Amino acid sequence: MHHHDDSTVPKVSVLTHKRRKGIYILPNLFTLAALFGGFYSIVMAMNGRFDQAAIGVFCAMVLDSLDGRVARMTNTQSAFGEQMDSLSDMVSFGAAPALIAYVWALTSLGRWGWIAAFVYCACAALRLARFNVNTAVVDKRFFQGLPSPAAAALVAGFIWLMSEAGTKGQDVRWYMFALTLFAGLTMVTNVPFYSFKDVSFKRSVPFAVIVSIALGIAVITIDPPTVMFGVFMVYGFSGYFLYAWRKAKGQQTSLISISTDEPDERGLH
Repeated sequence: MHHHDDSTVPKVSVLTHKRRKGIYILPNLFTLAALFGGFYSIVMAMNGRFDQAAIGVFCAMVLDSLDGRVARMTNTQSAFGEQMDSLSDMVSFGAAPALIAYVWALTSLGRWGWIAAFVYCACAALRLARFNVNTAVVDKRFFQGLPSPAAAALVAGFIWLMSEAGTKGQDVRWYMFALTLFAGLTMVTNVPFYSFKDVSFKRSVPFAVIVSIALGIAVITIDPPTVMFGVFMVYGFSGYFLYAWRKAKGQQTSLISISTDEPDERGLH
């Protein structure tokens, strides 16, 4: 009995106290891997390998969505990890897509090209910073503004699709210009985007969901660039449809706001 007593309280507190001090390796490895994806894509764009550059951004997306999950699963969330995640997001979803788009197509537009790329980059920074400070939960199910990974997927997906088709960036430079501005500015609007947060994998999943996931994977593998770009294009416009629908129903929705009472979005910037 005494032995049992001894092993309950004190040891646990000592353990948690000890673990707090270190930097948690596992989630931060995922964050570093995501950062590498973004860095790799910039290097590839400089080398003119645009398909690889776009794939780098998509890999960063996958890894970035994992680091928060791994931290929650292993219960190793930390303030350090959050900062690290946010900084890596800035490179992978802010700088990388802007630079790839610029090198691939926007250079030929002269100053308009780099202005568009910079607007995208600045909007990504604004969006990441905005969600680092907000804590008031309005509605967990919706993001306000396009999440930066989705914006990056739009830009990178278009480049991937075009370079797979053998189209030169110069031929579609104005489309790239429009898309870069659209993705950038949608990040800083208050347009609602469905967050899929209420889709929980903890509960037992109905069989239909598993089948549909399998089908989804099958569809993606048919032609990854086309499918991915299509999916994110639909997602990119879904916010505006939702916004228009809410407006039509007479709900109070503001397109642009700089207030800090945005919904809480830790883990998915």
